[in-house]
Amino acid sequence: MSKDGDPVETTAGIPLAPLYDEGSLRALTPPFEPARDLGAPGAFPFTRGVHATMYRGKPWTMRQYAGFGTAEESNRRYKFLLASGQTGLSVAFDLPTQMGRDSDHPLARGEVGRTGVAISSIDDMHILLDGIPLDRVSVSMTINATAATLLALYIAVVEDQGVPAKALRGTIQNDILKEYIARGTYIYPPAPSLRLCADTFAFCQTEVPRWNTISISGYHIREAGSDAVQEVAFTLADGIAYVDAARAAGLAVDAFAPRLSFFFNAHANLLEEIAKFRAARRLWARIMRDRFGAKDPRAQMLRFHAQTAGSTLTAEQPLNNVVRTTIEALAAVLGGAQSLHTNGYDEALALPTEASARLALRTQQILADETGVANVVDPVGGSYAVEALTSEIEARAAGLIAEIDRRGGMLAAIEAGFPQREIERRALEHQRAIESGARVVVGVNKHADAFQTGPPPLHRLDPALETAQIARLRETRAKREGSKTRAALDALAEAARGTDNLLPAILAAIKTRATLGEIADVLRNIFGEYHPA
Repeated sequence: MSKDGDPVETTAGIPLAPLYDEGSLRALTPPFEPARDLGAPGAFPFTRGVHATMYRGKPWTMRQYAGFGTAEESNRRYKFLLASGQTGLSVAFDLPTQMGRDSDHPLARGEVGRTGVAISSIDDMHILLDGIPLDRVSVSMTINATAATLLALYIAVVEDQGVPAKALRGTIQNDILKEYIARGTYIYPPAPSLRLCADTFAFCQTEVPRWNTISISGYHIREAGSDAVQEVAFTLADGIAYVDAARAAGLAVDAFAPRLSFFFNAHANLLEEIAKFRAARRLWARIMRDRFGAKDPRAQMLRFHAQTAGSTLTAEQPLNNVVRTTIEALAAVLGGAQSLHTNGYDEALALPTEASARLALRTQQILADETGVANVVDPVGGSYAVEALTSEIEARAAGLIAEIDRRGGMLAAIEAGFPQREIERRALEHQRAIESGARVVVGVNKHADAFQTGPPPLHRLDPALETAQIARLRETRAKREGSKTRAALDALAEAARGTDNLLPAILAAIKTRATLGEIADVLRNIFGEYHPA
């Protein structure tokens, strides 16, 4: 809020007029044209949504992100969420799994099961997925540097359950570029990492054709401190780099691009966030058609998952986070998300408890079943303010992508530190605005109570779970046929030295009970590890 007459901006620094009308749309550069810029839902440029009927035809997938401790603990949480009405799974992995270290590696000590579930072998994956109807439930896995290995583990387990790989539906994040930009869980240098991504595209095209081979992620870029425009620009620039890598590997754009998906952050600046999602769809459609020559409408679509913003959650007055999450989820729905995760109100303090996870899921269910917002396709379409913001965000994001192109593309820009510096600049500006009170955070720098109650009941991780996980891993190694495992790992090394697709070799090693850490170490020895200057 501001005093009457004071300039008002969105969180991305876009000036807001006090009132929008037809003249506001005519004043845009270029002027807004409904036929060109809006169109119909389910048709180019997909501003109004990727499906003609949107949520009237199919509700968004309620995919709560969860995983902690051992596979047994996480399996129980997944069954609890599915029984509560969740319609898809989203798996969180612990840091050792993300970094290609087995649970008994010295660097994994104290981190096993902390930020997600520990998965070191096919035995862990069998337990994680036990009793879950994988032919009916789509699974999203948030994993990047070791994405190819986790996908192979998943395929091996579902095949053991009698489900053919060609029937699988789900998503693997597999977005390594944003790790170099914003998150840090990379292992190999960028070039071999992009090779693993392209190999996954090619493998899934024939073997797992219904699988989304990458979830190009702006979520972590926003969590690192970017604004909405940077989130769109850097995410789509990463997407351009993946399309370039796939084409360089000989894949046809209309063959692989329909399986690309995206992952965005949903913040509480309602109008800006709705416009952000619409602008991203329109800009990506134009990039795919005009830059890459995609002719299949499915290759022009930007389908996305959204998660409410973890960075907006506060440890102070944590129940306020219920309100923040509700507004952020509403922005994602009005912006046309295909699936959604809502954060637990206690996540600024710990992993969510069952009670907070259930309330987060109920938030989505109330939006879907009680508010009526899902009954009209693109209900904000035609709003002068929303259309003006959509066009402004698209133009600013396109300008930032053009700057990345001038710097040699996203890979070169990352290596030069350009997106990292831009995000750091905006993050610093944001923090200073909070500290000065220019940006209000209720319960923190305004309306903070003199008397603060203690934290709500929090999730606690049992330290004994790490011991149990390590014991199972050592049992897996003890019962396998060591000569077969060594031969499979040697074959993987040979493939890595050459140009063969690595997925078949990784899958073959998995089936001999090779561990995630052993597979990652083979690739470390061939590709090296990335250490930024």
